[in-house]
Amino acid sequence: MLQQRIIPQKPALVIEGQKKYLVVTDLHIGFESSLASNEIFIGKNSSINETINDLSEIIASERPDAVILLGDVKSSIKNISKAEWNDVPLFFEKIKEKSEIILIPGNHDSNIQRLIPENISVISSTGMVAENILFTHGHTMPSENFSHVDKIIMGHLHPVFFQEESIVNGERVWISMRTSKDYIFPSSSGEIEITIVPSFNRYFYATNKKRYQKSISPIIEKIKHVSSARIVTLDGTIIGNEDNLDQVL
Repeated sequence: MLQQRIIPQKPALVIEGQKKYLVVTDLHIGFESSLASNEIFIGKNSSINETINDLSEIIASERPDAVILLGDVKSSIKNISKAEWNDVPLFFEKIKEKSEIILIPGNHDSNIQRLIPENISVISSTGMVAENILFTHGHTMPSENFSHVDKIIMGHLHPVFFQEESIVNGERVWISMRTSKDYIFPSSSGEIEITIVPSFNRYFYATNKKRYQKSISPIIEKIKHVSSARIVTLDGTIIGNEDNLDQVL
């Protein structure tokens, strides 16, 4: 049976069983140009180095058998930007020196095969199953072939908590929810647990909800009722439940 735990203070998840996986999502390498349009500026070339260093530190501490990237490694959707030509291969080269990498492509990862070095496992964008867990980016609807799972771990939504009077307003959060399994897999019964992993990109935050555009997931759109939910900050503090989902989704 696989066990999962959140790494304190980090937007990263550890899955342990016969193998140990480190799960991160939504790096959005090359995102700086879109931030600039929202009047947010960071130092030139700083973010890729931060991303590599941050992930390398977690790998050194956890020593996983593989790192699972849940998609949106790159930021542009239809093309490859100049920054991505340089930074995405650099990221893969540096991280593969430390761990095996498994990539489940997201909706921003078109043509990413042109940027990936050898010895990187690229899975179908529909997702990967390990025992009872489906790992997927979250921008596609899983097929009935995955109906035996009772957990989904996904990214794509970049969950951020919005409540103006809260000290954690605009910060990245984890979301864990339980819902009827037949909303997602019509032929199945019982409940399924869905964990939404926050973006690994530390600059994906906001202080103004109107200026923060969240992605849409067909998985979440299918859910009509949530039996229970937890909203958790990166430091592990529970700040909400199913009544607060509209503040993060």
